[in-house]
Amino acid sequence: MSYPTRRQDSNSSPETLFSGNENYLPSKEADEVITSTDDGAMTVLLTPAADRAIVWRFDLRILPVLALMYLFNSLDKSNLGNAKTAGLEKTLGLKGDQYNTILSVFFVPYVLTAPFLGILGKKLGPNRVLPAMMFSFGFYRRDELARRLALFYAAQSIASAFSGLLAFGVFQIKSGSLADWRYLFIVEGCGTVAFSAFAFWYLPKSASEATFLSQEQKDLAYYRMQTDSSSIVNENFNLKDSLTIFKHPTSWLILGIEICLGVPLQSVQLFLPQIIGRLGFGTVKTNLYTVAPNVSGAVMLLVLAFTSDLTRLRFPFVALGFLFTFIGFIIYVAIDVERQLHVAYFASFMMTWGTSAPSVLLDVWYNNNIAHEGRRVLLTSVAVPLANLMGVVSSNIFQNKDAPKYIPALATTAAFGGTGLLLTLLLGAWMVTDNKRRDAKQGKLNVREISTEELRDGPLAEKFRWFY
Repeated sequence: MSYPTRRQDSNSSPETLFSGNENYLPSKEADEVITSTDDGAMTVLLTPAADRAIVWRFDLRILPVLALMYLFNSLDKSNLGNAKTAGLEKTLGLKGDQYNTILSVFFVPYVLTAPFLGILGKKLGPNRVLPAMMFSFGFYRRDELARRLALFYAAQSIASAFSGLLAFGVFQIKSGSLADWRYLFIVEGCGTVAFSAFAFWYLPKSASEATFLSQEQKDLAYYRMQTDSSSIVNENFNLKDSLTIFKHPTSWLILGIEICLGVPLQSVQLFLPQIIGRLGFGTVKTNLYTVAPNVSGAVMLLVLAFTSDLTRLRFPFVALGFLFTFIGFIIYVAIDVERQLHVAYFASFMMTWGTSAPSVLLDVWYNNNIAHEGRRVLLTSVAVPLANLMGVVSSNIFQNKDAPKYIPALATTAAFGGTGLLLTLLLGAWMVTDNKRRDAKQGKLNVREISTEELRDGPLAEKFRWFY
C-alpha cells in the first residue's frame, strides 16, 4: 500500500473529491488527502466529522482494553500493601526489613527488562509485546493524547481503589484453609492471566492493520499521525539513530523529573494502606478507607488531563500535580494525625491527586516534543522504567521501625515532590524562553500549526517550537 499524502492545491470541489459518499457534508476545515488504491490514486477529505469518527473507533476498540490491561497490572502491585495489613508478614515469618526486600526485588527485573521490551514493541508490534502497550497511543494526535493517556493511567488509581474494595470483601473470608491475603493474590492473579490472553488476540499491531477500520480510514489515520504525531509513521527502529535523543539536555532533565515522580508514585501505590492505617482503624476498615482517595486521584487526573489537552499546555499541570504531592505529605508530617483525623485523611487525597496527574502529563509532555518515533520509544523505554525503579527507594524508606508515623519516609517523599516541582518549572520556563528566542530569530510560529513531518530533527529543525 502506498501511504497517503497531503494535497497542496486542488481545483476539485469537495463533492467531486468525496463522490460516492451520500452522507458527506463539505467543510471549509477539511484537509485533502491523496491515497493510493489498487485502482489508482484518489483524493478524499479528512473532514472534522471523519476525523471524529476515526478517533471514536480507536476510543471504543483500543482504549478500554489498554486501560483494563493497566488496571490488572496495577492490581498486582497494589495488593501487596493490602496484604500487609492482613498479616502477610506474620504468616510468612518476615523479620526486620525483609518485606521491603520483597518489594525491591519486584522492581529490579521489571526495570531491567522494560527498555528491551519497549524496543521489541516497536519492532514486533505492541500487540505482541504487552508491557510496551502504551506505545499504541501513537494512534492519537498531540492535542488528543493527554486525555486518552489519562483514561489509561486512571486505571492505576481505580485499581488501587478496587484493590482496597476487593481486599475488604476477601478479608471477610474466615472459613477458608488459607490466610486471607492469599485469596486476594489468587483472585487478582487469575484475572491478570486471563485478560492477557484476550488482549494478545484482540489488539491490532498498528492502525494500518486494524480490522475495524476501512482502507480509507486507515489512510486517513496514517495522515493524522504524519501531520501531528510522528515525522515518519511506522518507521523502522534504528538504535544508533534513536540514541541521539540523549544528546539533548532536555532529555536528562526529563529523566530527573521522572525520578522525582517515581518516589511519590510508588510510595502511594505501595504504602497508602499503611499511611491511612495511622488513622487508627482496623484492618478491614483501613483497606476500605483507601478507596475514596484513589477514586479522587483518578478524577483529578482526568480533570487535569482534559484541561491540559484543551489548553494545549503541559508543564503547568505537571507542576500542579507535584505541588499537590508536596503539600499532602508535608501536612501528614506536620500535624498530629490522631487528633486531626479529617485533615490527615484529606492529606491522603492530595497525595493521590499529586501522583496521578504528573505520571500521565509528563509522558505526554516529552512525547509531544519528539516527532521521531524511534527516539520517542527509546526515551519512553528508559524514562518510565526509571520512574518505576524508584519503587526500590520507596520500598526501603518505609521501615517497620518507623511505624506507625513513618516520618522519615513521608519527609523524603515530600522532598522528591518538591524537587520535581522545581525541575518542572525550570524546564517549562526554559522552553517558553527558547521559543521566544526562536521567534525573534526566525519569525513567530505557532507550534500547533507546524506539521510533525518537518520536526524529525527535533530542536535542530528550523521550524521546531517546544510544545510546553
